[in-house]
Amino acid sequence: MIKDGLYYASQFQKKKISVPEWIDERNRLVKEQNPQLNAFVEWLPEMAKQQYATKAAKETAATEGPFQGLPIPLKMLGQDKKGMKSTSGSRLFTENVASATDNFVKKLELAGLTPLGKTTAPEFGFKNVSDPVIYGPARNPWNLDYSPGGSSGGAAAAVASGLFPLAGASDGGGSIRIPASFSGLIGLKPTRGSMPVGPGGWRGWQGASIDFALTVSMRDTEALFYQLRGTSKAAPYQTPQAEWQHQEAANKKRLKIAFLTESPVGTPVSDEAEQAVHEAVQFLEEQGHEVTQIAYPVDGRQLIDSYYLMNGAETASMFEGIRLGLGRPLTYADMEPMTWGIYQYGLQLPASQYVRALQLWDKAANTMEQLFEEYDLFLTPTAADSAPRIDQDLQSDHIRRELANAEGKSAAKLSELIYQMFEKSLAITPYTQLANLTGQPAISLPTHVTKAGLPLGIQFMASKGREDLLLQVGQLFEREEKFKLPKYYREA
Repeated sequence: MIKDGLYYASQFQKKKISVPEWIDERNRLVKEQNPQLNAFVEWLPEMAKQQYATKAAKETAATEGPFQGLPIPLKMLGQDKKGMKSTSGSRLFTENVASATDNFVKKLELAGLTPLGKTTAPEFGFKNVSDPVIYGPARNPWNLDYSPGGSSGGAAAAVASGLFPLAGASDGGGSIRIPASFSGLIGLKPTRGSMPVGPGGWRGWQGASIDFALTVSMRDTEALFYQLRGTSKAAPYQTPQAEWQHQEAANKKRLKIAFLTESPVGTPVSDEAEQAVHEAVQFLEEQGHEVTQIAYPVDGRQLIDSYYLMNGAETASMFEGIRLGLGRPLTYADMEPMTWGIYQYGLQLPASQYVRALQLWDKAANTMEQLFEEYDLFLTPTAADSAPRIDQDLQSDHIRRELANAEGKSAAKLSELIYQMFEKSLAITPYTQLANLTGQPAISLPTHVTKAGLPLGIQFMASKGREDLLLQVGQLFEREEKFKLPKYYREA
């Protein structure tokens, strides 16, 4: 039996091991492995034990939920627990401590999970690798010379190493699914509006960003999803209740699945990524499902441009609030070059362009929902290649010089610079952003390992509110032993 979250929960329930004992064992393992992995940037086992003891004494839902008090790492970006650091990977907030627990973390606790530390994330989550200046790079347990991905890279390292069976993560352009692909994990990005938000931030990159977790089993993924899913009257986005009572959703015996391997932005796709998809297609057909190759359904380059425009506008708004809080102007020295460039781009954008970008997202969402009237699922590679090396330069000295001198440039010039800044990293991960912009759910499944011994995932998208179909196809691959999980879980 795989040692996933529900496995440990059963051990707690049967009193074969206690939560405090398990935390002590994690403490030993983290001290042993974290110097190499750099998965954790804050580690608070005693705080977690105290919190668990307090709630256990009261017999609260936090110890009665399906995860029975299981400790969970939170991401050092947008997942606030009172008393834990909240830095967003930025030097501006190195010592900032959360004054309140946010609604997502509160719901994790109601599911029976106990927060006990924070994992590495890049500054403000802008990268598909996790190498913030203030913390250094997280490393991939499959091979320490490679990145576990981003922006939930520390979370991926914590899970892929076997330190924790699940970890809090978030996804604004692939930041759950990319680390899942690079680290051999399951990564679900739920439907926009389905996860708890607030009481601080409500819109999360206009709904593009959403919290969930990285996992190693479909039963953990399913249990956590249905524990967290819900509605809030205050939330600006509400998920369609296409499949609200999952207990009543019967698996479709014959799925209709569209697939492609071409990059939406015309960049090269590795042979391994294509192989991963074609292996999946063959398997699905053998299982009796109908699989059809299609052309990319939307204008990928146009959508990526709109995504970067949103990043710029949202970053400018964020920094305006920070500027007012600090009582001084922000400078290049306050942030990493990439963040500075995005910030300067946002300062030059007229509101009319931002509105048009969001209208483009709505149009793309409509196109995708039309696709899902014909097909149940849409299959692509999760990434065009496996994880980049830690020392791989995803920019250039020229781009870094341009970023340092970004202040005052026109919006058109900055738009071109931002695309160039992301060009190498986008070429590796061009598939994930679509689901963020359209709001549809997507999942990365760990079905392939390259000849070099690195994992590479496949991605399925579904109609809004149809996570049940993603869970169904994931369970099919898992049941037929098609998952290529990290070494720890293969040997457990």
